[in-house]
Amino acid sequence: MNDKRIRIYNSARELFSAKGFKDTNVAEITKLAGVATGTFYNYYLSKDQLFMEIYLAENAQLKKHVLASIDLDERPGKVIREMMLLNTQGMLANPILREWYNRDVFNQIERVYREQNGVEATYFLYDSFIEVVRKWQEAGKFRGDIDAEMIMAIFGAIINIDTHKEEIGLQYFPQILEYVTEFVINGLKGSGPSNPESTLLNDEQEAKK
Repeated sequence: MNDKRIRIYNSARELFSAKGFKDTNVAEITKLAGVATGTFYNYYLSKDQLFMEIYLAENAQLKKHVLASIDLDERPGKVIREMMLLNTQGMLANPILREWYNRDVFNQIERVYREQNGVEATYFLYDSFIEVVRKWQEAGKFRGDIDAEMIMAIFGAIINIDTHKEEIGLQYFPQILEYVTEFVINGLKGSGPSNPESTLLNDEQEAKK
């Protein structure tokens, strides 16, 4: 990035961290960066696009830290639980990543960003973790009849539950999240290398024969 873009990026990151997305405007960002307001639009189509670029960078840094903090050779269930706990703690500790929980705002930001950059432009999970999932499948620790990408999407669905805690009920939420995680992990367990795809899906297929 050139000097002006770096200054805009760093100034926006500082303001988003201090004031939040809604209370930060482009004029404030460019003033802090020491550039004209019009210069902003030479690099970014909107405040939403800039915020999402910063968000994705912060998110990638958190994911890298989480993966470096856990023993990936442990049992899958333990790895997943530790990963989700560290991820949640990291998001809550980072004011930019905390915007994820403000769904009215974040849904708008994400929608605009996808319109500007394509539907595959945002990916909030662990790109490198999918290789761990594949190794678990090869070892028979996870079901082999489900694509690794689908398993990653299932984990993503669990994470998304966290944004609906008010609807679920705050008094039940922690236990519900723990139970759902446990049920998913148990449902993904394989049957060992000798028969890694012995699953309900196969049972149903056999019943149709």
